[in-house]
Amino acid sequence: MKALVYTGTEKIEYKDFGDPTLSNGESIIKVSASGICGSDMHAYHGKDERRIPPLILGHEVSGIIEEGSEKGKKVVLNPLITCGDCDYCSSGKEHLCSKRVLLGMNRPIERQGGFAEKVLVPDKNIYELPKDLEINKAAIAEPTAVALHAVELGENIIKKPFSDCRAVVIGGGAIGLLCALLLEKIKKCGEVYLSEPNEKRLKVCSENLKSNCINPKVSKLNENSFEIVIDSVGSEITRQTAIKLVKPGGTIIHIGLTQPSGIFDFRKTTLQEITFIGTYCYTNKDFENTLNILSKNQVGDLGWIEYREMSKGADAFKQIHDGTCAAPKIILIP
Repeated sequence: MKALVYTGTEKIEYKDFGDPTLSNGESIIKVSASGICGSDMHAYHGKDERRIPPLILGHEVSGIIEEGSEKGKKVVLNPLITCGDCDYCSSGKEHLCSKRVLLGMNRPIERQGGFAEKVLVPDKNIYELPKDLEINKAAIAEPTAVALHAVELGENIIKKPFSDCRAVVIGGGAIGLLCALLLEKIKKCGEVYLSEPNEKRLKVCSENLKSNCINPKVSKLNENSFEIVIDSVGSEITRQTAIKLVKPGGTIIHIGLTQPSGIFDFRKTTLQEITFIGTYCYTNKDFENTLNILSKNQVGDLGWIEYREMSKGADAFKQIHDGTCAAPKIILIP
């Protein structure tokens, strides 16, 4: 088969790769669409010790079962593979399983990803495509589940209705935009801001949100003025921004993985009872709820997704790296 293979730092090659071999309890999926995630970019930059080249990246996948017990079925993949036996898995918190792995990862267990014509997936991770959801759009399910889980973590912590809250999302990538869409369209948050310094991406976000979209280089938000701050970037500077913007007693939801450490105002966190939540993925229930949300167009028509040929995927990675890509999400089509 043909695949887009991560071969070294900032190197992606479209080349021949061995077909997956069918295993018990698993199916081979003919990939219809596969989205580029921020974690794929971390690997591309050589900053993910779980993803070592050569490796097929990609875990936001939809397709058709080519080999397996339900051959021919149109499906969406939940790429988060867990043990199914530990206390976390048994209590509906499988996203915290210590043995969890993702498609497109080779440490601690190798799982080739979805930037290929075919991918092997456990049957328990396969969901039938909802009838009202286009198969190519369905690849957005995984990041939408991440955003939904993050927003609802905040909702469970804050002590008043979202309708009475002000929220700001830092970062206009797919996760950030999806968080803002969920806050605006489903949670009916009182006031929502999205902050994004890339003018091209900011324009796309502003066209798809009724919320306030600002460039932090041009417009400054008032400090101590938001009950909810969602950092979808996860850099030292965005964490510093988050702690400045959050109100006393407010909540910071940290999703991004750009930088693992850096200076942070723990004094304000302590003195003003700031809740800091780290979150990375989602539960199986979140994933199921996400498919329902997407099938009903509850976060809009997803017109901000850009589709490209997988054979030209290396150019997409380069443009995301260079900051010249306007789209919050690029989905590759084999």
